[in-house]
This record gives sequence, structure tokens and C-alpha cells, in this order.
Amino acid sequence: MSRIKASLLALGLAAALPFAASAQSASALSYNYVEGGYIATKVDLDADGFAARGSVAFHPNFHGFGEFQRQEIDNANRDFDQWRLGIGYNHGISAKADLVTRVAYEKFDAGRDGDGNRIDTNGYSVEVGLRGALAPQVEGYAMAGYEDYGRNFDDDFYGRLGAQWKFTPNWGVSGEVKFAGGDTQWFVGPRFTW
Repeated sequence: MSRIKASLLALGLAAALPFAASAQSASALSYNYVEGGYIATKVDLDADGFAARGSVAFHPNFHGFGEFQRQEIDNANRDFDQWRLGIGYNHGISAKADLVTRVAYEKFDAGRDGDGNRIDTNGYSVEVGLRGALAPQVEGYAMAGYEDYGRNFDDDFYGRLGAQWKFTPNWGVSGEVKFAGGDTQWFVGPRFTW
């Protein structure tokens, strides 16, 4: 791992440490949810498919999260799988807002190419941002991150913007847009929160 990459990972983890010493109870935001829906990626070749995501709080300030997505590349009769598993730290900065840091293991698998070579890699991501209740039925978040899939793929800084509209305390619809390099990925689907 290069010095810069190690420094970025350490910086993301260090962002949470000052708050760990004075951990106060988290805000009223829930980190217990499952969601699924439609996902699409705009790159040189466009792709779309489905994604399933979830998060479970195991402490007032810590949660585990995961995501799986499968997308088919348009006009190529080819698909790819992508998943991530990680841990997050959420620190209440007000009754309606959290500072969130996350670290995740990332996996990308596109099967075999025309020559029979396997196209898969794994790596990590680290991100930091804010999540808050914007109105009684609306939550939103903004995250900045870095992902590294090893030497065969470009590493990227990225931004994610997302929101959820709650129909009831448990049910809502969520959406997200992720910008990484020249790529844009978006997701929309129902969410169940407990």
C-alpha cells in the first residue's frame, strides 16, 4: 500500500477518534434499515440493475453496513457484481444531525473476458460526511470518500448525495447519486427502518 493511500485511510479513521473519547449518545437518526431497488451507472458503457443495502446499529455510535449490486452492461450481454461490507462511526452533533465516518471492504467481479481472463478485484473505501433530518419526513446526507481497488483499477475520490422521504416511521423511499471521476451512479428504492 502506498504512503498516500495509507495516509488517507489513517486520516479517515483518525477523524473519528477525537469523538470516541467523548462519545455522546447518537442523534435520533436510525442506523437500522434494509432497502432494495434500481441502480444505474453512467460510464463509457452504461449499465443498470438492482441493489440491496442494509445497516445495523450494534452500539449507539457504531453500525455495520453492507451492499450488493448486480448490473448488466447495455448492448454487451455482460453483467458485473459489486459488494461492500464495512463499519461506521456516527457521532451526534445535534439532535437532528450526525457526523459519520465509514471504512469498507470492496469487491468487484465482472466474470471472464473474451480471452478467458477473470475480471475481478477487491479493495477498500473510506468516507466521511454529514447525515441529518432536514424535515420531519425527510433525511439527507452528503459524503466524501476515497476508494482503491488495487493496481489494475484506478483509485478515485468520490462524493455521494442521498435523501429519504418517510411515508411512515418505518417505510420510505430513498435515493442516492454517487460521483466518482467521470462516472455517475444513482440508486432509488424503498427502505424499511426499525
